[in-house]
Amino acid sequence: MNTKALLFSFLLAASSASFAVEKNGFDLTGSLIPAEQILAGGPQRDGIPAIEQPNFVNALAANFLENDDRVLGLDYKGVKRAYPIRILNWHEIVNDQMGGEAITITYCPLCGTGLVYSGNIGGKTYQFGVSGLLYNSDVLLYDRSTGSLWSQILSQAISGKLKGTTLTTLPVLHTTWGEWRKQHPDTQVLSTQTGYSRDYAQSPYIGYEYSETIHFPLNAQSRRYHPKERVLGLLLGDTYKAYPFIELAKAGASPLRDKVAGVDVTIEFDADKRSGQVLDAAGKPLNAINSYWFAWYAFHPDTEVFTQP
Repeated sequence: MNTKALLFSFLLAASSASFAVEKNGFDLTGSLIPAEQILAGGPQRDGIPAIEQPNFVNALAANFLENDDRVLGLDYKGVKRAYPIRILNWHEIVNDQMGGEAITITYCPLCGTGLVYSGNIGGKTYQFGVSGLLYNSDVLLYDRSTGSLWSQILSQAISGKLKGTTLTTLPVLHTTWGEWRKQHPDTQVLSTQTGYSRDYAQSPYIGYEYSETIHFPLNAQSRRYHPKERVLGLLLGDTYKAYPFIELAKAGASPLRDKVAGVDVTIEFDADKRSGQVLDAAGKPLNAINSYWFAWYAFHPDTEVFTQP
């Protein structure tokens, strides 16, 4: 290679490096989300520690929970488990196993969103941590194998080696402990023996779920409902539809039948408990997201909205 070619290669490499963007130790170069919209939430990488070796107790031993405490309930491969929000508020991620399969339970306190994923991606097992970064106020996960960043609500890697890869979501019910225990008295419950010293009797987000305050910038906002109004958000085909619980309450008794993207669906709900699920025509749960209204709208401003006159 001649001198001019070497000089050109050096300048090209230097130019590319100058456009590299790094936050919390993550390289955001070429991210699917504009790097300026990815914000530091405060804690550094793993400053909010994921639970790596979860312990469980039976329902009778879960005396640290009140009936109206909220949980993420998972019924998978014959195993039933409840993951209390009062624990997830402090950790946001639990790397677990069910029926020999790695699964990852995630919860974003700022968006009120709980999603569960299979830890199997392309035949390999992955574990996840909390990056300390946010997009649309929603937690960005990272996998410990490649350091790729993942949007929780989009369920997709937005940077890194696995960029563009989509996670496999598992149906999860965001409900109250009393309701989950009534439906599944044989459930296991994530124990407060997490290996970390945290006051699980207290929330680090006291009052947040009732406040209109949103702490981080959003791509889109709507004041149609209280920002923290809970909705069931559904994606079918290319159609997004939100079912605000304030509207479901007007609809009367559960269930509600609807058609989304030409597909018949049934919404089973408890408006008082802000809990519900969406089923297909065969009665199989669809992957609906129980979230705050502001979060669903920020990601899906073109959403359809169920309203009851």
